[in-house]
Amino acid sequence: MIELIKNTKIDFMGKRKFMFVISGVLVSLGIFGLVMIWSGHGNLGIDFAGGTEVQVKFSKMVPMSEVRSALEATGLKGLQLQELPTVNKLIVMVKGKQETLGGVSNTIVSTLRSRFAAASPVVDLTTEVGPKVGSRLRKDAIVAILFATLGILAYITLRFQFRFSVGAAIATFHDVFAVLGVFYLMGKEINLILISALLIIAGYSLTDTVVVFDRIRENMRFMLKEPVEKIVNVSINEVLSRTAITSLTVLFSSLSLLFFGGEVIHDFALAITLGVIVGTYSSWFVASPMVILIGGKTINRKR
Repeated sequence: MIELIKNTKIDFMGKRKFMFVISGVLVSLGIFGLVMIWSGHGNLGIDFAGGTEVQVKFSKMVPMSEVRSALEATGLKGLQLQELPTVNKLIVMVKGKQETLGGVSNTIVSTLRSRFAAASPVVDLTTEVGPKVGSRLRKDAIVAILFATLGILAYITLRFQFRFSVGAAIATFHDVFAVLGVFYLMGKEINLILISALLIIAGYSLTDTVVVFDRIRENMRFMLKEPVEKIVNVSINEVLSRTAITSLTVLFSSLSLLFFGGEVIHDFALAITLGVIVGTYSSWFVASPMVILIGGKTINRKR
């Protein structure tokens, strides 16, 4: 309906070898991050590492340095504080194994109420996750991503051909690993919110890839004498405007959440933003080249 980009003749496949190097680095970083997370390392959130999280609202914000000193004086270790100044909230997180989770939350609340009574601290939310539950959630999260990818593989196989399904599955893994690797490298917290973002990214990547694949399949019926590499290039250029409009629309939304959504959903919005960029890139330089690598450079004319 709206063509922002018209009559382009970009040689996407001519750049695929160079792009494979970039993709290899991103995937390697993601696999390394996944191994570290699976083994319990990395900046794991309370969802996966276990621990206690208490959200406290004050009538006026108190210095974080004073809060940290007061809580450390009680013997608590592994403290992480996150300030939400716009709503006068403070999130206190104590990760790792504790003797009694209930005792930790009670210690935090009683200390804040006695030490900062003038700021009228009120507990908004208390979350407690045991180490065994955290380990189970960590494994279930990885299984969820694997099952989602297998579902994508089955759908594309039925919808198109096997050569397309492998390309879509590889592109989906590529996008998930890339975002996970960047988050691990940045030291961002790995929690269930990130896992939900990764599943959304997998769905977005598939949607963008299917549009390109549908045009490739359509052109294969009419460009029988042309090599597959040319067909893929022509197809990507033909849907380039549609891809740009879709990606920019989602990107503007995610950027709005990233800059104006507040601290609570900042990491979620960051993951979606990275996912949109990587997902668009993978549709051109990961999924589409796999059609050539797996299916060959010529069309099976008899079929």
